[in-house]
Order: sequence, then C-alpha cells, then structure tokens
Amino acid sequence: MIIHYVPRLIKRLFPRYVWNKSREEAKVYLTFDDGPVPEITPYILDQLSERGMKATFFMVGDNVKKYPEIAQRVVEEGHQIGNHTFNHLQGNRVNTATYINNVSFCNDIIQEVTGKVTGLFRPPYGRLKRSQLTVLSDQYQIIMWDVLSGDYDPRQPPKQCLSKTIKYTQNGSIILFHDQLKTVSIIKKVLPSYLDYLQDQKYQTEVL
Repeated sequence: MIIHYVPRLIKRLFPRYVWNKSREEAKVYLTFDDGPVPEITPYILDQLSERGMKATFFMVGDNVKKYPEIAQRVVEEGHQIGNHTFNHLQGNRVNTATYINNVSFCNDIIQEVTGKVTGLFRPPYGRLKRSQLTVLSDQYQIIMWDVLSGDYDPRQPPKQCLSKTIKYTQNGSIILFHDQLKTVSIIKKVLPSYLDYLQDQKYQTEVL
C-alpha cells in the first residue's frame, strides 16, 4: 500500500526534516530521486524544458560518476542537484561513520562533475539514524516530501499514480518522483499529464 501524502503527525514527530514549503503561494517543488540514468532522466529534462519548469534531482553519486554528461545537463538547464548518497544506502542498516563517508563521497563526485556544491540531502527510503541526522543536519537541509507519487510500484496503475499525485498536491508541496530504470514506463505515462495539470492550475515550479 502506498501512502501518497505525509500525515501532519509524522511531520511533527520529525521537525528537523523539510517536508513542505510555504502554503501561502502557488508554488510546488518537483523532485526526482535515484538518477541520473540515460533511460529516463533526459526524457524528464525534455518534458520540463518544454514547459519552462524547474526541479531538484537527488542524485546517486555512482550514477553521476557513470553519466556525468546528464548531471551536467541538469545544472546547465537551471535545475538543482541534491545528494542521495553514493550508492543508495539505507541509513538504518549501516553504522554512522560508513553512512557519513558515503554521503561525503557522493558530494565530492557531484562537485567534481558539475562544479556545484549542494546543501541538500535526501536519505534513500527516507530513513536515517538519529546519529546520522545529527551529523548531516549541520551541513545539509534534510529534504523529505509531502506528496509521494508511488511511481516505483508496478502494481499501481498509471491512472492511479496520476490521480493520487494530483489529489494531494497543494501550495508548497514537495513532490517525489524517481528517475530510475524501474519507473521508466510509469513516468512516461504520468509525468506529462501531471506537468500539464500544474500549468493549468497556475502553479509555479521552483527548485528547493
């Protein structure tokens, strides 16, 4: 079962995370996790470019290393990059020193490839130990989300992915999609219609 929105109680329990932005303005924040990969990230960039929209890409360092030209394109087209660890580590399954080193390695790769230093971090699976959060929050904003598309679940029909993502989008929403291999078919069916919806509703898309 996919929970497409984050309940207020969860946000209150974890106040050091950024779950959403201001509800006062018609702005939303598109985010894409796990890339870049050639099979889908360029497609997403094309869709954003056609509509003059911006997004934040939380990149896996190993993919940045493999596909530097795509990471460079993200920056050149005015999008933002965030750190998503070097190889998609799940924080609660490794010790703190290993995790912090992995995050730092990802940051080094991003800077080497793009020339940019990112101050944004999103933990894979949204999971961190308290000790990891304590260290990382000194260097990064820890960005979560309040709208989860569920594009990674092949059991969810594309129409449901689209309708649920639309249903929970509101001012200040941070919306989570994925640019990875297993979301290719879903993204191509859902993203254009969702972006058109944002345009129709006069939402501005901004980087974090």
